[in-house]
Amino acid sequence: MTSTLKTLQKTGFNWIQILLIGLPLALAGEWLHWPPAAVFGFACAALIPLAGLIGESTEMLAERTGPKIGGLLNATLGNAAELIITIVAIREGLLDLVKASITGSILGNLLLVLGASLLFGGLKNGKQSFNRVVAGQNSNQLLMALIALAIPSLFSAAIGPDTSLKVEQFSIGVAVCMILIYALGTLYAFQTPTTETPLTRPSAEHGRPEHLWSVRKSAVVLGLATLGVVVLSELLVGTVEPILHEFPFITEFFLGIILIPIIGNVAEHLVAVQVAIKNQMDLSMEIAVGSSLQIALFVAPVLVFASLLFGQPYLNLHFNQFELIAMMAASIITTFVSLDGETNWLEGAQLLMVYAILGLAFFFLPA
Repeated sequence: MTSTLKTLQKTGFNWIQILLIGLPLALAGEWLHWPPAAVFGFACAALIPLAGLIGESTEMLAERTGPKIGGLLNATLGNAAELIITIVAIREGLLDLVKASITGSILGNLLLVLGASLLFGGLKNGKQSFNRVVAGQNSNQLLMALIALAIPSLFSAAIGPDTSLKVEQFSIGVAVCMILIYALGTLYAFQTPTTETPLTRPSAEHGRPEHLWSVRKSAVVLGLATLGVVVLSELLVGTVEPILHEFPFITEFFLGIILIPIIGNVAEHLVAVQVAIKNQMDLSMEIAVGSSLQIALFVAPVLVFASLLFGQPYLNLHFNQFELIAMMAASIITTFVSLDGETNWLEGAQLLMVYAILGLAFFFLPA
């Protein structure tokens, strides 16, 4: 998660922690056999602040351990909550949900988060500017990452069925290459500290937080928050099939592509909008594009390897044509927005409308 602790403290997002009441309610609902929709709702609510606490404790550890180790912590734990949810889903065999969440995270960051940032930032400040060179580099890397995701989807059908050994080996090979790209990008970011890249995830105001936690407190909070996310992920994933049975108009694909990605990153999304309103568009774009890069180059391949631990069926990188079209369209739109180094509220509204149209399309898409 982007290092935005200081911004979180200054903008008063502590109210989100009220949603932690959802944790005991979700546990009580599971124990007392409440309706699955209630347990699902309480689990979703509690996951929002817990994901924020993981990011906050990671940032505190990063500040204590120095820029290199701190950058590595941010690069590996940035999407920990969503990673945990999807690993639990893999164990339960909900592979469509997992693939949809990967797609949904990329779309949500590039269209929903960036769109809201441009809209509200533009309404408040008028035309806004950002570093066109850095944004262009990030957009190019994003296109490369999505091409890496698209290649297995385009070639797998010719190689064999999704369950075949060759398709599995192909996906593993691509996942290895993607992890290497991510590792090299992180190494490059360490060697060029003056260049802001999404892999370094710079702090909101490029300074140290005013109230640093100790390493011990940071580690304890990180451990407890992670444990809470694991427990809630079990409850959330366990209610997916009963909810799909109770509400047949909702599909597993729609849950994964819209709801799951939003749950794990609400705090970060709000920060992106808030800093845009404060006319800090460089940081806002770093949050949106950087998180998409981390999902594409780190989370997706890690999930491929994680699926090997649970036996068949394995997770491959074969996305359907609708997911591919949506991801490529979002990346191209982001690239065009980055070309001139300026943004306005109309561009934000356009991005949000594209996200809404895609959401409607995915909602009506049959299972």
